[in-house]
Formats: sequence, C-alpha cells, structure tokens
Amino acid sequence: MKTKVLLADDHKIFRDGLRTLIEKEGMEVVGEAENGRKTIKLAEKLMPNVIIMDVSMPDMNGIEATRKISAGMPSIKVIALSMHSDRRFVLGMLEAGASGYLLKDCAFGELASAISQVLDGNKYLSPKIADVVVKGYLNKSNDTSIMKNTILTSREREILQLIAEGMTAKEIAVHVFLSIKTVETHRRNIMQKLNMRSTVDLTKYAIREGLTSLDV
Repeated sequence: MKTKVLLADDHKIFRDGLRTLIEKEGMEVVGEAENGRKTIKLAEKLMPNVIIMDVSMPDMNGIEATRKISAGMPSIKVIALSMHSDRRFVLGMLEAGASGYLLKDCAFGELASAISQVLDGNKYLSPKIADVVVKGYLNKSNDTSIMKNTILTSREREILQLIAEGMTAKEIAVHVFLSIKTVETHRRNIMQKLNMRSTVDLTKYAIREGLTSLDV
C-alpha cells in the first residue's frame, strides 16, 4: 500500500515541486493545503500517513495545526519542513507533536528518509538543527519568551494570530464561529497575560514568536 502524504504549505509552486518528487518516490499525495485550518480539515477527511507541514502559514500556523492534529489524530505523523531554524519554531513544532523537523534547503533524499523513519516510529531531526534543539532544551527554563507563550491557551494563540494578520473582532468571530463578545474577551485576556496594551504590540509579539510572519 502506498504511503499517503498531505502537503501543507502556503506557496503553491513549492507544493507542486514537492508533489512531483514525492510521487516519483512511489508515494501518493492525497491532498494539499495552504494554511493550518484547511490542513486539519483535510487530515480528518483523508487520514494521510504523514503530513509535510510548513511552520509559517496564514490563518493558522503549522505549530497550532500540528498541536490539534496530534491531539485528535495521533496516528498521523507530522514532519515540519521549514525555512526557519530558530529554536522557537523548532521547539514549538516538536512540543506540538511533530515527529520530525527539516529545513527547506535539504536534499529531497533526506526528506524521503525522514518520512520512512517517522513511519517506523522514530523521530528525525535535520543534522543542521540538532544543536539548536539541544541548546534550546538546555536553556528552556531561562527563556521567558517561551514561558510567556505557554501561558496562552490554544484558542488564545489562534485568535492572536488572526489579530496580528489584521482581522477585526467581527471578522474573527465569523471565522472561528464565536460571538464578538467572546473574541473581545479573549483579546483582553491575551493582552493581560502578555502585559501588552496595543494591537501593534500583539502583532510584533506574534511575529517574533512564530505565530505569524511578515509575508502572510
């Protein structure tokens, strides 16, 4: 039986190239998504063996999508394929439940090997970021930014990303099926927890912590 792969990346040209390479390896690309929210929906519908997940995507980033998929569909393996080697991104994906993390400048052979290894129940980290992970865990107890991020709930991180991407409370409410009052309550709680007073501050924080990026 062919390995079923779901591609999650907001750049179509990248997905097209990756699809071609994956299918040449005898695997089947069963779906593509340009954001984390769509990735979750396709994962529920298609139940792939593995998801190749970008970290920075609009609407819902790869970290939050991975966290929800790992919690609800633990049989699906997630491999992060990202341009980011910063430990906030790496540790964020691993703590969310990703089984592997590679950089986008890796050779395709490395990705194919990673897919094989995670499907065998192993973890795979690109050699280029192994030191980042080790140092990140060693320094984690002293990292106040990571501590701040963990005090936000999953829903708060989700709403914070949408705020940073320019959505109004009304737009967010429609998008995530909540009342405007509930969204505004979440916004107040986020600002209080992070000790921030403006949308600009929240946006800067979201970009810095990898919840969103400047190019989404």
